[in-house]
Amino acid sequence: MSWMARDAGIEIGYLPPGPHNTITDVPGVLVGHTTLISGDGPLFVGTGPIRTGVTVIRPHRESMLDEPLFASYHVLNGNGEVSGLGWMRESGLLTSPLALTNSHSVGTVRDTLAKIEASRRRSRGDEWMLPVVGETWDGILNDINGQHVRAEHVRAAFEAAGDGSVEEGNVGGGTGMICHEFKGGIGTSSRTDLTENGYTLGVLLQANHGRRERLQIGGRPVGQVLTRERVPSPTRPDGQRGGGSIIVVIATDAPLLPHQCRRLAQRAGLGIARTGGTGEHGSGDLFLAFSVAHDGVPGDYNGVDAPTTSRLTMLHNQRLDILFDAVIEATEEAIINALLSARTMVGRDGNTAHGLSGDTLQSALREHE
Repeated sequence: MSWMARDAGIEIGYLPPGPHNTITDVPGVLVGHTTLISGDGPLFVGTGPIRTGVTVIRPHRESMLDEPLFASYHVLNGNGEVSGLGWMRESGLLTSPLALTNSHSVGTVRDTLAKIEASRRRSRGDEWMLPVVGETWDGILNDINGQHVRAEHVRAAFEAAGDGSVEEGNVGGGTGMICHEFKGGIGTSSRTDLTENGYTLGVLLQANHGRRERLQIGGRPVGQVLTRERVPSPTRPDGQRGGGSIIVVIATDAPLLPHQCRRLAQRAGLGIARTGGTGEHGSGDLFLAFSVAHDGVPGDYNGVDAPTTSRLTMLHNQRLDILFDAVIEATEEAIINALLSARTMVGRDGNTAHGLSGDTLQSALREHE
């Protein structure tokens, strides 16, 4: 049985979740995964074992070059990579789909997204494309140097992207990830009925971070109860435990300008902190936020045909607090969902990341009642 936070009796915050409690509750947002699992036993670079994949987030169905969106980002700790952030900072725009994968497959995913966009627009090479691809490191379980994510896997995730429910845990880019020394991966959550306009905000993240002793769920220090003696921890090749990275993607239909998106992105760090994350020295903690509210934001791709001016609507800054709350709540819940959805996985060289089952979590929570 696959648990979510609410299945374990954990309700984070006061805001209501959307109908699916996923980032796809934000109108138009689509998510697709390709999951690659094969082989067992000792590591043979280029052969396996393989425990990896790619997740694609499509903010809408149309070409992102034709219909870019306002966006921005925040870096809590920079020992990680999200491609395309330079242009996002400069322009305030998201001009590509987003993807999540492992650290050594960013190039393949980035190049494939550029080819997909070019083919959709029947490009003659008149545009430049800077796809946005984030990574976390899955080398404890996966043959990461084998670079097994290929173009066809990216295309499959792009084409499979849909609305509705989103698979979580050991899927897509999260397949080989570890969170607070349990099996981690993809997690998502949403909040709705924000302001009197009923805006929705959703989060999808790739959780590959954290130390066991710092894990808190529902404000209770369950990581101190679920010790390494009780639930063994996977060990990195360098002998260290914990650390790692987390990438957070935030979407909303509230009408936000780029500087407001940046303020939303900053708040993801507070949701991570509520589960015990600290942004360790070796952790890449990068957060992105975009608004789907402004269809047809003029980019730099229409040349002389681009309008001289555009009229835009923005949410007043004094109304942002409820969206800040939504980011914090949804990020915290998405991390818990990633932990509870993920199942125990044996990877390269027999390295094992144990899943945090709902029963185990409930037992730990009862010890702190």
